[in-house]
Amino acid sequence: MEVGVASYTSGRPVGGSPDRGRGSPRANLHVEFAQLGEVKERKEKYLTAKYGAHQMSLIRKRLGVEMWMFDQLQSLYPTPEGKNEEKELDLDELLDVDDDVKRRKFLWDTLSDCKQSKDKVEKFIDELLERATTL
Repeated sequence: MEVGVASYTSGRPVGGSPDRGRGSPRANLHVEFAQLGEVKERKEKYLTAKYGAHQMSLIRKRLGVEMWMFDQLQSLYPTPEGKNEEKELDLDELLDVDDDVKRRKFLWDTLSDCKQSKDKVEKFIDELLERATTL
């Protein structure tokens, strides 16, 4: 037994008037079944969330900090051509740390393998902590 999807058509020409038809109004009605493969070709629908203006502002602010952090980490940890190794720093982990002193220690521990000068690392940490306080 083959399963299909039913669709209804009236059999009337497009733009035609209902009183131009011959016979009873139901004489030209019929049901067509589409093959199962045709059903899968239909456009997929996605559910997207809508946020209020304030929530979108917070999301944009957070995304801005993350993109800035990503760019700064790439400059602190340059990778040779052909390698896709990136230094990762989880912003949520940083924000979960209680106070600035502990956050600074967390960042120094995380960035301990950086080969850049201490001044560059310190500048990155200072700016990151400043930006993190806005989130």
